[in-house]
Amino acid sequence: MPANDRPRDHAGQGAATTVAAHRARRRLRADQARQLADLLRRQILTGAFENGTLPHETTLANDYRASRNTVRQALDLLRAEGLVDRLPGVGTVVVARKYPHGLDRLMGLAETLREHGRVTNEVRTMGPAPAPVPVAERLHVPPGADVLYIERLRRLNGLPLSLDLTYIPLDIGAALLGADLENTDVFRLLEAITGRRLGHAEITLEAVNADAHSAAVLQAPRGAAVLMLERLTHLADGRPVDLEFIRFRGDRITMSGLLHRS
Repeated sequence: MPANDRPRDHAGQGAATTVAAHRARRRLRADQARQLADLLRRQILTGAFENGTLPHETTLANDYRASRNTVRQALDLLRAEGLVDRLPGVGTVVVARKYPHGLDRLMGLAETLREHGRVTNEVRTMGPAPAPVPVAERLHVPPGADVLYIERLRRLNGLPLSLDLTYIPLDIGAALLGADLENTDVFRLLEAITGRRLGHAEITLEAVNADAHSAAVLQAPRGAAVLMLERLTHLADGRPVDLEFIRFRGDRITMSGLLHRS
């Protein structure tokens, strides 16, 4: 290799090293910002900040031994989630609230959130419909047999919270056609109709992107992440009676439970 080429090679290697180091620092700061955002989010959701105002950036930096840039980046993440906003002359304030939904007890939404306000239901669709094969299999009815299909928009204190799609075997569901579904949880009605207690439910929880219909109904941005809870509820004798696909606004609900290691 010609000698006059070597200095350029060394210079190129030095520049590459500098770029790599810069990228590593940015990645480290992004990791630290995400960690800090997780800690602050927990405090926000539990009401730890007096009057809903977060401490000054300098205070947060000292308390969490983070740089000001890391603190700003963490607050940007929380602002993008819609949890906080920055007000001139005030600072960073909490602008949204999430409500706790437990996963360790089988309860309807109104029972779950009774301490946080009034749950109301807008019945958008209700009536008999042929059961799709996956629904029929899970409810133990013949494929194509009619089931009661219900679509409800559920609000807490007037704010859209969830969009519920429900399938119920028609021998039980027919009695719901004249029931007050706007103000009563389906769980309570099922127990009243059957004269039996609900027993257990199988649940699956995942994050999905809101489709155009769900986003419009929930008044959420199209493509926003929603929490999808799939729940198959059984009577105490084991019969499956209620298959639900519930889309929760992810910015208004948190899921929690108590787990034991046996």
